[in-house]
Amino acid sequence: MNFSISDLDLSIIIGYLVVVMAIGLWVSRKTHDGDDLFLAGRKLGWASIGFSLFASNISSTTLIGLTGAAYVWGIAVSNYEWMAAVVLGLGCIIIIPLYLQARVTTVPEFLEYRFDRRSRYYFSGLILVANIFIDTAGTLFAGAMVLTTFFPEIDLYTACIMLALFAGIYTAAGGLAAVVYTDVIQAIILLFGASFVTYYAFAEVNFSWAYVVSQVESSQLSLFLPNDDPNLPWLGTLTGVPILGFYFWCTNQFITQRMLGAKNLQHARWGAIFAGFLKLTVLFIMVIPGVMASVFMPGLETGDMVFPSLIKTLLPVGIIGLVLAALMAAIMSSIDSTLNSAATLITIDFIKPNLKNISSTRIMWIGRAAIIAFMIIAVLFAPTIANFKGLFNYLQVVLSYLMPPMAVLFSVGVLWKKGTPTGAFASLVASHLISVAIFFTNVIFEITNIHFTVVAGILYLVGAIVFVLVSWLTSGELTNPAYSGQKYTFNKSMLQEVPGTPWWKDYRFLIAGMLIATLVTVIPFR
Repeated sequence: MNFSISDLDLSIIIGYLVVVMAIGLWVSRKTHDGDDLFLAGRKLGWASIGFSLFASNISSTTLIGLTGAAYVWGIAVSNYEWMAAVVLGLGCIIIIPLYLQARVTTVPEFLEYRFDRRSRYYFSGLILVANIFIDTAGTLFAGAMVLTTFFPEIDLYTACIMLALFAGIYTAAGGLAAVVYTDVIQAIILLFGASFVTYYAFAEVNFSWAYVVSQVESSQLSLFLPNDDPNLPWLGTLTGVPILGFYFWCTNQFITQRMLGAKNLQHARWGAIFAGFLKLTVLFIMVIPGVMASVFMPGLETGDMVFPSLIKTLLPVGIIGLVLAALMAAIMSSIDSTLNSAATLITIDFIKPNLKNISSTRIMWIGRAAIIAFMIIAVLFAPTIANFKGLFNYLQVVLSYLMPPMAVLFSVGVLWKKGTPTGAFASLVASHLISVAIFFTNVIFEITNIHFTVVAGILYLVGAIVFVLVSWLTSGELTNPAYSGQKYTFNKSMLQEVPGTPWWKDYRFLIAGMLIATLVTVIPFR
């Protein structure tokens, strides 16, 4: 099919890019030290936090991957999305108060306070690798694939370089503040762009949901699939998906960094809840269009090409530019977030502790250099992702083998005061040894056939058992006068709202409303 970008569409895309770059560089004038670069001076409000959480999560990998997965095997893929509301609610109750009480800059830093430096370095190193090779590289690959679809004269490597340079410049200049403020615009454009695609896809089936239902298998419209389903069995939905969601929304640095930069606990909680409400829209504006596309656009070679094909075949001039700007927004919002996160981790967790009397200004410049370095690494690695079977599959499988042990430390570890530093570290090491063994038997030699979401549940269970047993054997560490990690565990006083807060601002009421909205969304598709 011949396709060319009109001058109007191209103007819209260029105009969007100019605005984003201008905002990023304008914010850089107020970036004076490491605290500004990494946490936006701890001045973020709830609306900017919520929009930024949504925009950073709905990257091009998610937008393209979700629509493609829905095209191939149905709406069950959205279990990863609505589960976010549940996980964010738990985070508001348990995790966010602990982070802000400890005044940490990175999530691994909290592990040092709760346990010791071993767990901090272990987690930080793992998250650093994940940010670069999973999050940043995955986003670059998805974005480059889109660019080469609409601009075939650009090759994959060149597209990766263009995207990385653009996002890297304003991120290095303005830090988290630039990331968040541009994310607000990008989230709004993203919502509008995805809604336009949904509208025109629905128009192709004459706005008849009954017609869609009659044309697809019933399993494509069910959130809970049989346990022998190769895509997402119900056991994995109930075990692995919540664990992966907990890791992503409550412990992943590139997400939690927005809440760490909140002006206070109330704004951090409100922002997380706002993001939870926004995530409920994903089923309708990003997943269902993939199912509808399977009705009127059958036979596409790969699921990852569904969203670009919808744009090319359905949208009129002008709207194409807006939706492509939305795609650019998704790409930029994730690249800038992961680059800033990776720079924060390497600078705060590894460099700063080993340099005495280092100034905050020097920390800022080290962080900026790290952003550029990680940008280059991600560009070099991104094209290799083409070797995996589907973008969304690449992301979820890797996370399932790596991250469940982290969820143990931030759930069992913060709820159980008797957890010891050695118990925490032993849990991480033992879980990852089991993870390697399962990976070889499951993926390399194909002796077993355990779905990756069930693998996540197994690794979480193993990690929890090891954590409890080793903590029991090393309980003497808790009596060491130098150890004060128990004060960084959950207590009932954290459930309280600020006195004088009206009921409609009470985070507990808002969480209840979010969970009710989640049930209303899920029940029709159970």
